[in-house]
Amino acid sequence: MLLSVTLSTQAQQYAPAVNPVEPGKAPGMQVKLLSQAGSTKNYAIIFAKGDEVVSGMTEFAQKYQVKSAHYTGDGDALSAKAGWFDYQRKQFKIIAIDTAEVASFMGNIALYNGKPVAHTHFSAAVRDGSVHGGHLLELISGPTMEIFITVEPTPLYKKLDIESNAGLIDSSLER
Repeated sequence: MLLSVTLSTQAQQYAPAVNPVEPGKAPGMQVKLLSQAGSTKNYAIIFAKGDEVVSGMTEFAQKYQVKSAHYTGDGDALSAKAGWFDYQRKQFKIIAIDTAEVASFMGNIALYNGKPVAHTHFSAAVRDGSVHGGHLLELISGPTMEIFITVEPTPLYKKLDIESNAGLIDSSLER
C-alpha cells in the first residue's frame, strides 16, 4: 500500500482589523430610494456581476453621506473573502470562498474618523452545501447581490479599541 501525504505550502494570510476601502470597484451598482419617513430612508442597492460589494457599500455611504444605517442582503458571489478575528494577532485570518450562494448578509454603517464605514458579516454556501463566513473583507458579485438598507438620521461613531485594534461602535452612544 502506498500512502501519499500532501502538505500545504501556502502561508495563512491575514488582513488588518482597520483597513481603508477603495470606492469605485462597483461600476454596475444601482441604487433606488424605496421609501422615506421623516429623515429615515430605505434603499435597495443592486450589484451587477463582477462588482466588488465592500467597495460599493463604501461608495454608497460616502455619496449619500450616511452617518448610521443597518442592512441585510442576499445574492451570489463569484468569490469572496471572509475574515475570522484572531485575538492574538489582532487581525483577520482570511478565508477564501469560491463561487457561492450568499445565505446571510447583515451589517451596519457608522462614522470612523469622520468617514462612513460599512461593517458586514455574512455566510455563503458553497457547491457541497457547506457554509463559510465571517467578517466580509471582499465579495465579487455573481449575477446579482441585493442589499436593502435603512439609513437613520442619528449618527453612530466608531472609535479604535486598543485591546482588539479594531474600530468599534462607541458604547457610550453619547455625543
